[in-house]
Amino acid sequence: MSEHFLIIDDSATQSHALSSFLKDLGHTVDFCESTVGALDKIINNSYAAIFLDIVLPEQDGYKFLRELRSQQEIADQYVILYSTKITKLEIDYGLKRAKANDYLPKPVSRESLAEVLNKLPQSVK
Repeated sequence: MSEHFLIIDDSATQSHALSSFLKDLGHTVDFCESTVGALDKIINNSYAAIFLDIVLPEQDGYKFLRELRSQQEIADQYVILYSTKITKLEIDYGLKRAKANDYLPKPVSRESLAEVLNKLPQSVK
């Protein structure tokens, strides 16, 4: 089943790799290089999940995620933080404090992406 995903990442290399894996699986992908305009995109589209980098130019991923969770119409959007920040403390902060649904370490591999996709509520493959 084809799903629609959003990648919010300022790294063209990282977002291209993730996008390629998703497209190889038959999915469609939208991009944002920063959080500017991302909330509008999320409100106006239906995404199976959002892949959100933590280190971004205008607003970090943690703050953006808290802002997203405060918007009633999109508060339950499935969000996967994906970052090079991979210590247990950083991952726990992203999941427990920032309220991400999952965490995907960079660089992304096909295997790590498959594990995350298998956890999605609609079991995207």
